[in-house]
Amino acid sequence: MDFKTLGDQVTNGRLFRGSKQNPFLAPRGVFVAKNKLFVSDTGQNRVFIWNTIPTSEFQEPDIILGQLDVSDSGRNAGGNVSSTTLQYPSGIWSDGEKLIVADAWNHRVLIWNAIPTENAQPADVVLGQPNFDANLPNVKGIGNDPSAKSFNWPYGLFSDGKSLWIADTGNRRILFYNTIPTENYTEADEVIGKQSFTTRDYNNDEPIWPYSIKINSKGQMAVADTQFYRVLIWDKKEDALSKPADVIIGQDDFDACGQNQFRLAPEANTLNWTYDACFYKEGILVNDTGNSRILKFNKIPNENNVSAETVIGREDFKTSSEFKGNMHGTKSAIYWPFSITTEGDTLFIADTGNHRLVICELKSEK
Repeated sequence: MDFKTLGDQVTNGRLFRGSKQNPFLAPRGVFVAKNKLFVSDTGQNRVFIWNTIPTSEFQEPDIILGQLDVSDSGRNAGGNVSSTTLQYPSGIWSDGEKLIVADAWNHRVLIWNAIPTENAQPADVVLGQPNFDANLPNVKGIGNDPSAKSFNWPYGLFSDGKSLWIADTGNRRILFYNTIPTENYTEADEVIGKQSFTTRDYNNDEPIWPYSIKINSKGQMAVADTQFYRVLIWDKKEDALSKPADVIIGQDDFDACGQNQFRLAPEANTLNWTYDACFYKEGILVNDTGNSRILKFNKIPNENNVSAETVIGREDFKTSSEFKGNMHGTKSAIYWPFSITTEGDTLFIADTGNHRLVICELKSEK
């Protein structure tokens, strides 16, 4: 990779490709907690755990979830869904002690009450399905109404260590649990983005295709709302239960929904298929996936359609995914990154289109 393509906001860039025996394939989730690295190797239906942050380009994982061996990659391990299998895992959250994974194409969320210590270790709790052997959308199959217990493509999730938020993406809503469930098929306590748990229709001031959820230490909530090319921000996470977002990044108002606001090239205030966001210090990083870049806001915007101060991953704000440097391949720069997370000043990018992580240090604000 040409690390100069990341821009002048980061330094000490390096690549991580996972196992040398069987490297990442389209990893869509990355999370760090207590110096442990968690990666959803989505294209190969597995989650990797490294007990310390890797320092080389390849390193064998300490634990593999969803498969027995690093060479295995089949959906549900090539068999039926169970407590040990995964199918297109995406969002991850951990506090270094507990692990929660959005098992998207099994329409469920899995919880390990302690960090797994064995390959293909069974999950302790399943949400979204009545048991570990079921995996239909909304339990009864596509076309059936959702409930307080069911999911349809849950891609993202977040916890503050006490409560749990799940982006029930296919049902166009977010489910909220007052406490992290300890029993299978637990009902959610509240729903964000719908009038009731069984509602299917949506309004433009609700999350249309919520893909990820993040909450900072001040209790502010950010939701990457992919299909409307925007990030929704609530100043208080509790307000999301009863009112629309306070601020929109990427659009003028709730009815606006244009890719790059219908412009031919991106700008400092536009988004294209945004799949993630990450609070950082007093501001926020927005993962502008379709433009293959990350927008950096030094402060949380207090009005709609604010321009970012800086860009990571492209030479300027007007350069998109399709630029001359990609004419003969995409590996010189990040390409369609799906997930980002920070640990201190270290930024971890799931560089999904290039089947790798990019790890770098964020420079101090000037």
